[in-house]
Amino acid sequence: MPVSMTAAAGAALAAALLSACGPDGSDAGGKPSASSTAPASDPATTAAPATTEPAATAPPTTTAAPTTTAPKPSQTPATKAPAKPAALMASGQTSAKVRELQARLGQLHFFSRNPTGFYGTVTEHAVSDFQERHGLSGSGTSVTQATWSKLTALTHTPTHKELYPPAPAKPAQKLDARCMTGRALCISKTTRTLSWVVDGKVQATMDVRFGSQYTPTREGLFHVNSKSRDHVSTIYHTSMPYAMFFSGGQAVHYSSDFAARGYAGASHGCVNVRDKAAIAKLFDEVEVGDKVVVYW
Repeated sequence: MPVSMTAAAGAALAAALLSACGPDGSDAGGKPSASSTAPASDPATTAAPATTEPAATAPPTTTAAPTTTAPKPSQTPATKAPAKPAALMASGQTSAKVRELQARLGQLHFFSRNPTGFYGTVTEHAVSDFQERHGLSGSGTSVTQATWSKLTALTHTPTHKELYPPAPAKPAQKLDARCMTGRALCISKTTRTLSWVVDGKVQATMDVRFGSQYTPTREGLFHVNSKSRDHVSTIYHTSMPYAMFFSGGQAVHYSSDFAARGYAGASHGCVNVRDKAAIAKLFDEVEVGDKVVVYW
């Protein structure tokens, strides 16, 4: 073979060897690496098939429900109970207005006593009867504007005589003989009346009540031994206005309890009068030394 041909063939062989080997893939110890021993792969035939994943779907948008915050107890508006009508008059009061109330009730025959100006149980019952009769709310312990308006519409303004009626001049029965001479407070337990008698003539008569069976009012002939206009009991610490003492601690005097409760109560032995105006007048007329006759 000619030398030129031999040289050309060697050059071609060297070029072919260089293009087939590539870089040395052995590690530092001369051992082949895993990548150098793996067979060459044809990218076109051995590559894993491409997997086409669906495009990521965004989660559906959820519209949050509006948040309702319950009001705190302190923020919750309180429900107020309807206000009670204001009372123009109420049990326990003493006034000219109460006296007018009693006089007006008397015109309609709900109040059968002489007006006293004291709002007690007798007045309570009268007011309650009036309210019930006319469909008005109330228990009789107070008078509201509604009750007062109805009452005034059905009655006239009381006269002075209706507000301050004179005490009846005639006693309920024949007087005790000891009352027929001189000046005497003639007190009958049978009729529960006191008659003021001067020289056999009756000047005034008024309702009275007496002591209970445990503290009875003594009977007999006595005399007024002292008077006390604004007396207060030293034993029971209760008020005894217009007191006229006749037997120890027993006296004729005004009683607000009698005016309020009537004969539902009793005294501790005294002779109670419930008409304040009447006994006030009597107190001014009676003198120390006048007779007091208590009898059946």
